[in-house]
Amino acid sequence: MKIKNRQQFLAILAITGVALLLGDKVFVSPLTKSWKERSERIVELRKNIAKGTSLAQRDRVIRERWDHMHTNTLPKNVSDAETQVLRAFDRWSQESRIGITSLKPLWKQAAEDYWTLEYRCDAFGSAQSLTRFLYQVEHDSMAIKVESVEITSRDNNGEQLTLGLQVSGLMLNPQEQ
Repeated sequence: MKIKNRQQFLAILAITGVALLLGDKVFVSPLTKSWKERSERIVELRKNIAKGTSLAQRDRVIRERWDHMHTNTLPKNVSDAETQVLRAFDRWSQESRIGITSLKPLWKQAAEDYWTLEYRCDAFGSAQSLTRFLYQVEHDSMAIKVESVEITSRDNNGEQLTLGLQVSGLMLNPQEQ
């Protein structure tokens, strides 16, 4: 090969290499990145569609559950709500045969459209009676949620136990105080 032909060949090869690198930086890399982002977005949208379809299929069940929860919230009057919860504690303690030593209410305005009524209950009884009591609290239709439970032994054998229970009740759209 002659020197002139070799120089032209190397120049063409160098220009081709630069053109390929420039094409990769300008066209191929951005298109590949865009394609990957679109693929991820498509996967995300498919998950959202599946979730939405699932919610739409369970619409009746979700609405029935909300209606059940909404109808079982505490009354809109503060004194009626406290009375209802106190009666429930009395009923639960009698049915489970435990003794309640203290019951302290505390109102909290969590947001504009709902309040919570928290009760701190200290009680005592056997393991079986405390278990029955907790079961009744948890499975009552009233909008009561168990926030915390503390159980300690009052004797060396663990036959008499002390229960520290914190529950909160929900009041939607409370009346002005």
